[in-house]
Amino acid sequence: MARKKNNKKTENKVRKPNIFTRAAAFLKDDKFQFITGLLLVVAAAYMLIAFTSYILLNGADQSALEAGASMGVKNAGGARGASIAELLINKTFGIPAYFLALLIGIYGLQLMHVSKKRFPLVRLTIICLALTVWLSVFMNFAFGGLSNRMSFYLGGYHGKFVTDWLTMQIGKPGLFIVLLVTAILFCMYLTSNTIEFIRKLFHPGSLLPGKPEEEEQTQTVPAQDIADTTTTDYSYTISNGEVEKEETTEKTEADSLSVSDEESTTEKAEADKKDTDIISVEVHAAADVEKADEMLQPYDPKLDLSRYKYPTLNLLNQSISETISIDHEEQDANTSNIIEALRSFGIEISSIKATVGPTITLYEITPAPGVKISKIKNLEEDIALNLKALGIRIIAPMPGRGTIGIEVPNKKPQTVSMLSVLTSKKFQECEYDLPVAMGKTITNEVYTFDLAKAPHLLVAGATGQGKSVGLNAIITSLLYKKHPAELKLVMVDPKKVELSIYNSIDHHFLAKMEDEDDAIITEVDKVVRTLKSLCKEMDERYDLLRMAGVRAIKDYNAKFRNRELNPKAGHRYLPYIVVVIDEYGDLIMTAGKDVELPICRIAQLARAVGIHMIIATQRPTANIITGTIKANFPTRIAFKVMSPIDSRVILERTGANSLVGRGDMLYLGSGDPVRIQCAFVDTPEVERICEYISKQQGYPQVFPLPDVEEEGDGGASSESFNPNKLDALFEEAAQLVVSRQMGSTSTIQRQYAIGYNRAGRIMDQLEQAGIVGPAQGSKPRQVLVMDLLELEKKLENLKNQS
Repeated sequence: MARKKNNKKTENKVRKPNIFTRAAAFLKDDKFQFITGLLLVVAAAYMLIAFTSYILLNGADQSALEAGASMGVKNAGGARGASIAELLINKTFGIPAYFLALLIGIYGLQLMHVSKKRFPLVRLTIICLALTVWLSVFMNFAFGGLSNRMSFYLGGYHGKFVTDWLTMQIGKPGLFIVLLVTAILFCMYLTSNTIEFIRKLFHPGSLLPGKPEEEEQTQTVPAQDIADTTTTDYSYTISNGEVEKEETTEKTEADSLSVSDEESTTEKAEADKKDTDIISVEVHAAADVEKADEMLQPYDPKLDLSRYKYPTLNLLNQSISETISIDHEEQDANTSNIIEALRSFGIEISSIKATVGPTITLYEITPAPGVKISKIKNLEEDIALNLKALGIRIIAPMPGRGTIGIEVPNKKPQTVSMLSVLTSKKFQECEYDLPVAMGKTITNEVYTFDLAKAPHLLVAGATGQGKSVGLNAIITSLLYKKHPAELKLVMVDPKKVELSIYNSIDHHFLAKMEDEDDAIITEVDKVVRTLKSLCKEMDERYDLLRMAGVRAIKDYNAKFRNRELNPKAGHRYLPYIVVVIDEYGDLIMTAGKDVELPICRIAQLARAVGIHMIIATQRPTANIITGTIKANFPTRIAFKVMSPIDSRVILERTGANSLVGRGDMLYLGSGDPVRIQCAFVDTPEVERICEYISKQQGYPQVFPLPDVEEEGDGGASSESFNPNKLDALFEEAAQLVVSRQMGSTSTIQRQYAIGYNRAGRIMDQLEQAGIVGPAQGSKPRQVLVMDLLELEKKLENLKNQS
């Protein structure tokens, strides 16, 4: 019992906080910091008022201050403000003393936590103090004559004393050189581009404009080139056997015509790495402080390519005019023919309304009471005969309108350009994770959707009906909205010509297995390996989500940006991966289940980890688009097909067989199919976009996908160890692991700026050589060699074996 009492007393003594702990807790208290910050902000504002009043009054209060009388002071800050201004402006640093007030204000804002962004206080303090001192000397050197006409020195007593002393010692030319050299050193501290700029001064031609990747372009699309979204409705009222026509035109606001190029707003934290070989550089103490301060800031995945510029809109073709041309005679004739066709079968209607779109005109009819919808729906072919038109489709009833829709193709269809779609307000302001602008609906409205919520897309249609253009429109939308750090594309092109145009942007947007030569996959056996690699990537991502305690990629990346996840534990930023497979039918005919099974597995599970698939085929038959595929691809796009059976295979209903072709499509999402005229993007436009991106600085290597074991192969770990086939970085990696006594693949990857797959192979070789132990999940491997001397002996033995 005595021992228990003693233990309790000891615990109470330990738990009792001392005065230093209380003081630290008080200083960290949010209320105390807010009040202190508020006082500092008020003090900074008061100093600015006093400084400005002192300068405007030209030191008129000096005599009153010297006499000690506060009654005659005219300063807006009163006697205290005049005294502070006299001390800091006249007797010390002069006008540059404003930087001291600014620094105090920034300290206050930091303590008040008014913004989530944290200021690098150490760096700001050094900058403000250096500017204050340097400008104090410079202003007395450059404007010394002006100071003689004023009652105070522009650079203060400090600036005058330093200027006079240096002038006496080294003369005015020497002082000018000192100011110039110190200014250059200060610029070198501010930015790493100073040295390169100075070097270019010796080559004036390199400073001339003309490089497209270095221009900051802000462009305005002419108003006449982009049509307003216009919907023209014609209402026809049926009364006493006569058709009365009423025209109503609704014009929405024109889409934003001035579109500025998106630019990265974050400054570059370190120089871009152009080669995989990294040179170790000693970093000064100030840079270490800056780096430590930046570690407190949220992680920005765009920093590696902070100068990346999104494609500009002038890369796209500007159509002459996209205003819908309305043929009134055609509308009247179609209206009369529809009414006559229905009356010939004993069907009366009370009104008919026409809405003109780029390719299709929608006629909405209101049937008379007692008329069955099924009776009108069965007259589709008869109405087409009366109108002498193909591609007529009846929507009975129109969702939420209480009418029946009859879609009739226009005799002169309009082309929907990609430019008009991308410049629309709807696309510019959308906040989708993977935004796609497909085209315009029959009401001439831009149609967009989020591929991340689709989450997978099936595109099918007969040959030459717009399938390839649709794929280019989807990819172009993503390239205009996403940064290379946020999106990676895996492209499969068995025809070898459809997607090869994107090969030039491999170091920006494409992903591939590390041992592959081309980023565009064209051979069937490589397609199977790539799909298995994606399955492995999916499993690895799920492991990372499990370790982070989240359920979706957005939550995981948000945690990683806030630096809540440790990269040393294997965590990394996860970009979205979009898999684009063209000619899926040919793959199924060649590889069968080897292709279908991994695609179905990815489609079933990969949504949460940011992997999405787009498969396209020109063979919409039941043996190609199986039930398993349709179950996992709920979002589908159908271009024109030849038979109602093919339409049912794609959409589970007819309708695609009634389309008119040339980009006319049906989009099936979560509701009923929507008829859209697909945006047209030509091959030269895509080439210009890819060229614009490829000319910019990219990543040192293509985004690597995980290695997978080939069939009949036991994998790298089961192969016999061959000292003659060691990686070039094997010895350096061995020395790194032994010196740190910690072995992990991510450490080697970061240290030597190589891909994850190569780093994994080096780690496997280290294990086979007996330098590190086997993998232990997310924990670092055990190092079996204790020091560098023992490592040298082991490496010597390996050389003897080889």
